[in-house]
Amino acid sequence: MRESRSFKVVRAVGLTFLTLFTIVPLYVMVTSALKPLGDVQNEFHWIPTTVTFRPFIDMWSTIPLATYFTNSVVVSVCATVLSVAIAIFASYAISRYRFPGRQAFRMTVLSTQMFPGILFLLPLYLIYVNIGQLTGFALNGSRTGLVITYLTFSLPFSIWMLVGYFETIPQGLDEAAKVDGAGPLRTLLSIIVPAAKPGIVAVGIYSFMTAWGETLFASVMTNDSSKTLAIGLREYSTQISVYWNQVMAASLVVSIPVVVGFLLLQRFLVQGLTAGAVK
Repeated sequence: MRESRSFKVVRAVGLTFLTLFTIVPLYVMVTSALKPLGDVQNEFHWIPTTVTFRPFIDMWSTIPLATYFTNSVVVSVCATVLSVAIAIFASYAISRYRFPGRQAFRMTVLSTQMFPGILFLLPLYLIYVNIGQLTGFALNGSRTGLVITYLTFSLPFSIWMLVGYFETIPQGLDEAAKVDGAGPLRTLLSIIVPAAKPGIVAVGIYSFMTAWGETLFASVMTNDSSKTLAIGLREYSTQISVYWNQVMAASLVVSIPVVVGFLLLQRFLVQGLTAGAVK
């Protein structure tokens, strides 16, 4: 079908607007990170009059950024690995076996995504406090508690998405593996998981990005030793001033792992989301 000239014009204008909408904020972040604090606080200039890399050095000492970065990496990676691992086994069981309450379980898992996270904040906080008082094992204010918290909202989505993806894989593969003498566990790990790699990667990306940028639970369930980046970056704001150039520099640096990982795994993400949408 031949595109009309008006359609091409509208498309060009729309793409230009979206490109500027993305590039302009990024440009402001980069230029602000390369300016002295005084230049950032004064009248804004599109082209910096003074360029300095000092904010990229000072940002590590102004606040314990390395500690917050480590906490975010540990919490996000652990939450992602656990979410994907549990979701794989749960999704395989739901997609391949018929048992009482199967449909009810699927609907329950999906329905948990309809509630805002703030509804779970107080109950989880009270549960963690009571567990700490009864057992002496402190979940509140620890990275372990934060990992468990992130599982409460990343795991249901992961299960729901992988169930749909596993159901697109022909069950004939399971039967062929069974004929060859493979049990359910071997079939899952040797046949189903490799075939479902795009869906698994998509779920992993979702779980990681959700944990990496989460602020609501992290603001309540962390302390000075377990703060994540999303909360720690606030400390660049003091009663005297805000270190805007260091905030921008730190934001750029901590975004690099997520951006690079997303670009490397983008192909799997598109395949996984497309298969899930088709299902």
